[in-house]
Amino acid sequence: MSGLSGALLRFRIMAWITGVLLAVMSVIFLPLKYGFGLTDEGILATIYALGWQAHGWLYVLYVATGLDISFRMRFSVVRTVAVLLAGTIPFASFFADHYVTRSVRARLAATT
Repeated sequence: MSGLSGALLRFRIMAWITGVLLAVMSVIFLPLKYGFGLTDEGILATIYALGWQAHGWLYVLYVATGLDISFRMRFSVVRTVAVLLAGTIPFASFFADHYVTRSVRARLAATT
C-alpha cells in the first residue's frame, strides 16, 4: 500500500498547485482583464497569457495524478470524472483533495 501513499502525495501536490494557480488567475487576473482591461497589453498581458498556459500544462499533470489515484482506489467513473473536473473549477481542487485524502487514509487504516 506504500504505492498508494506516494500516489496520494503526488495528487495532493498537483491539486494544490493547480488550485492556487487557478484561483489566482480567476480571482485576480480575470477581473483585471474583463473589468478594467488592464491585461490587454504590456507586462500584465504576458503574465496573463503565461498564467493560463501554465495552468493548462499543470492541469495535464493533475489529470495524470488524478487518474493514477482513481485507478488505485478503484473509484467509479462518476467519481473519477468529478475529481478530474475539479481542476477546472476555482477552489474545487481543494475539495477534491480533501475527499480523496479522506478516502485513501480510510483505506490505508482499514488495511493495517
